[in-house]
Amino acid sequence: MTALRPAVFLDRDGTLNVQTVRNGKPYSPATAEEFQLLPGVAEGCRALKTAGFALVVATNQPDVGRGVLAPAAVEAMHAKLRALVPEIDRIEVCYDREDGARRRKPEPGMLLDAAAALDLDLGRSWMVGDRWRDVDCGRRAGVRAVFIDFGYAEELKAQPEFKVRSFAEAVEVILSRDP
Repeated sequence: MTALRPAVFLDRDGTLNVQTVRNGKPYSPATAEEFQLLPGVAEGCRALKTAGFALVVATNQPDVGRGVLAPAAVEAMHAKLRALVPEIDRIEVCYDREDGARRRKPEPGMLLDAAAALDLDLGRSWMVGDRWRDVDCGRRAGVRAVFIDFGYAEELKAQPEFKVRSFAEAVEVILSRDP
């Protein structure tokens, strides 16, 4: 049997790519053209991959479930993401609440599904995100959580192990704890 490897689970919007913030609330991009990586993301992902982590994006995309965004638009953004960050091993997506009974963050289903598919060691893994749902999801999956605090107008429910201000800082925390 192959040894289980650790992973870094990554929220997408606001963690890997730029969001628009209006009245303290973040909004996802609507097109691949609007989709832009945050500074340091490609380099940080490369460093995590070099350190031996599997990289898994876990993203809620409720605008698809609401009929506001077509699945093809999300897939175009993911194609762009994979081109910009080829180190990503897997992208898990939850489109709506029905799909999400167990997969929609804060539920841990996307992380559990990826762990089963890729032989991942959740006990040695991390979740990085910018919303309370990401932290709760990581905690429920049994992984350590790093919260990127952009000062949104929402409160955390569970406490992360670490709070940082950027993706680069999140990478530094992970690599300093798991060299």
